[in-house]
Formats: sequence, structure tokens, C-alpha cells
Amino acid sequence: MLLTVTTTHRPATDLGYLLVKHPDRVHAFDVPTGTAYVMYPEATDDRCTAALLLDVDPQRLRAQRDAFELSQYVNDRPYAASSLLASALAKVFRSALRGASRDRPELAAAAIPLEIRVPVLRGTNDLVTRLFAPLGWTVTADPIPFEPEIGGDSRYVEVCLTGELRLADALNHLYVLLPVLDDAKHYWVAPDEIEKLLRSGEGWLAAHPEKVLIARRYLAHRRSLATTALELLDADQRPATEEEEELPVARKAPLAEQRRDAVLAALTEVNAARVLDLGCGGGALLTALAKDRRFTEIVGADVSSRALEQAARRLRLDRLPERQKDRIRLIQTALTYRDDRLRDFDAAVLMEVIEHLDLPRLPALEAAVFGHARPGAVVVTTPNVEYNVHYEGLTGMRHSDHRFEWTRAEFAAWADRVATTYGYAVTIRGVGDPDETTGAPTQLALFTIDTEVTA
Repeated sequence: MLLTVTTTHRPATDLGYLLVKHPDRVHAFDVPTGTAYVMYPEATDDRCTAALLLDVDPQRLRAQRDAFELSQYVNDRPYAASSLLASALAKVFRSALRGASRDRPELAAAAIPLEIRVPVLRGTNDLVTRLFAPLGWTVTADPIPFEPEIGGDSRYVEVCLTGELRLADALNHLYVLLPVLDDAKHYWVAPDEIEKLLRSGEGWLAAHPEKVLIARRYLAHRRSLATTALELLDADQRPATEEEEELPVARKAPLAEQRRDAVLAALTEVNAARVLDLGCGGGALLTALAKDRRFTEIVGADVSSRALEQAARRLRLDRLPERQKDRIRLIQTALTYRDDRLRDFDAAVLMEVIEHLDLPRLPALEAAVFGHARPGAVVVTTPNVEYNVHYEGLTGMRHSDHRFEWTRAEFAAWADRVATTYGYAVTIRGVGDPDETTGAPTQLALFTIDTEVTA
């Protein structure tokens, strides 16, 4: 699927500074469903176009879907713009979405002439116009015809948007409205999607005449989430009272951010300096560890070479000064096998990892991590299955790759057995807003070597 952004602001090649992508190169980015490319089919002082091309891997796309059905194999996902393209846009143009530009800050804050083209988008001329025209766009949405022998128009349109806007505003419009027009998302919609909607819709969504439709479609028609989002939007529109103006505005962090903070707090609690991130994936925790100078040696380990490549790009290892780069290593290894490279660390983290293993393989991980590697402390997080009742529309596990999800009692029993077997003490705590009946959404166990046992 394809999206192009064109400007005639002179010099037009300044678009490269705003997108933080050099016009003379082809840039490639690994995303969960394939590979995203950014390239410039034209780049002159008078006119510059940046193209975002998402090459969807059918096998990786299929892994995102839960049900075993024909639509896993026969669908329009690789071609029609959707939440897949919106997610790629958010990753590839992260700085531009925030309106940040180190090299051209004045230009990032200014409205410039823009032309956005999306060759294939599910929708109608009427709906595209209703969504984009109130935001200052001139909209052209031409129906895409069926093959001549079939006749008539398909349910897709070719869209061209023209206007004079800040680039950040334009990209945020696309990030929200592409999945709204498609009316589907490739991932399960959790409550933290409300924050994404409000953040990307800041400054325009609250006053949009179609805000109800936008909230409902963006939040996958989950009534409770849409109602909450609309209430928050209405509160933003209401003038604040004198008392409210004096109060600080509290931002509720997404669960993933709360989980990372809880892990970092646990590592600080045990005074860890040399840390293993086991099953590091794309490097979300590694990035947070790298920013904290208290961690003098950081090792990310994963069985997937693709995940390690993604982590390296996220950490920007190729651009780090040697002194910073020397703190960080990435190694490929299976956590169910003993690996001497993982021995003698202050702490190891298994953040949302164990539930991805088949239960019969879990003892092998226990022996490799707690027995052979034997770090001074181990931090383990995993979902609390009891909390799943609060996720409207969730009928199975939280992720299609989860092999199990435990209750609080099951997790506590496992943690106690591992601690007793390998000579650790363990404490368990919740992460996220707790419910009186079901507890917190995430459960965390902090294992520390039991000095009385080892003595």
C-alpha cells in the first residue's frame, strides 16, 4: 500500500528535514506486518514528494489475526490503506507527527502547501469529504472501477487531499482517519487506544462535526471506549473553572509504559547495574535502560534475528558514540537452552515473555535462567487473566501468540515453586490500575537470591 506527501514550498527539499529522511536515500523499516520504505520519486527546489510504501508480509499479517478463516489468506490488507499503513506512518514519521524538527523548527511550525495521495482506500467520496474537508483539505475521491467485464465501481476510492497545513497536523489527520475510513484494525483495541486518539486528535477532533463517528470507528465500535473518549473530548471543550485551572493536568500512562516503569523501579530497588533483557523483542525496554546511566552493561537477548535487527535500529546503535555503544550488546539465543554468555549479571528481566512459551517448555527456561545463568535478581511480568473481563470484546487471550495466561493464584504458585527450587526469595505486586475483585492487569514477580539459602 502507498501514500505520498508532496509540497511546493521552496525549497521543497526541506520536506526531507521535516520527515527526518534524506531525499537521496531509500529508507527501510521493519514493522510487525512487513517492511516500510520511504523514498523520494521527485526532489527539486520547486516540488518534492516523499512516498511511504508498506510491503506487507502475508505470513506475518496472518500471525496478527486470531480466527482460522479464509480471510487470513484472501483479503485486501496488502493493498488498501488501513490501520496497517497508519501504524507504519506512526513509526516511520514519529518526529514529524510530533511537529519536532531540529533542523527546521520554524518550518515545522508553519503551514505549507501539501498534497496527499492515497491510491487505494476503502470508502466513498461522501465519507472522505465529510472527514477531511472540515480540517481544511480540498478533497478529491474518485471511485476505482471494477474490471471492464464486471462493470460498475468497487468499494475503493483514489484520494487526493490538497491544502495549506502544518505537516504534523496533516500526518495526524491521516493517522486517525485512515483506520476510520477502513473501519477495521489489524490488532485488538485496548483502552490505551483512547489516549492515542486524543493525542493525535489534539486541536481538531473535539470540534470535528463527525467526532462521534470517528471515535466509534477508531475504537472498533467498542461502546464503552467511545463513550469515554467523547466525554474526555467534551471536557476539553468546556471552559475550565478557576479551581480546575489551578490543578495540574494528570496524564494516565498506557499500561505498557506503566509496566516498563515498574520493571525499572524493581531494577533500581535491587541496585542492578548489569542487566539482561531476556526476550527483548524490538527493544522497548532496552531503549529505556539505555537512557539510564545507572545501568552500565545492558544485554538484549532474543531468539529472533529480525527482532534483534529491529532493536538495533530502535537503539540507533550505528549512530551511538563508542562510549555509549560499549554499554549495549545484542545476542541471539534461545532462553530454553543454557548459555554461558548470560551468566553473572546483577539482574535479568523477562517482561511479557513466559506466556509465549508452551507450558511443557517452561521448566527448561527456569533451569536455563534461574539455575544456569543465575542472576542476582530476576524480574518477571505476565498478564493477569482475571483482569481480562474488563476488556470489552475480548473472548480469548490478550495476544494470539500467548500459550497461557495465569490467574494471580497460579502465578504466585509458579513463582513460589521456582524460588524454592533455585534458592531465591520472591515478592509479587500488581502493575496498572487495580480492580477490587480482579486485581491489576499485569502481575510482576521480583526474585532475589536468598542469602540464607546460599549461605
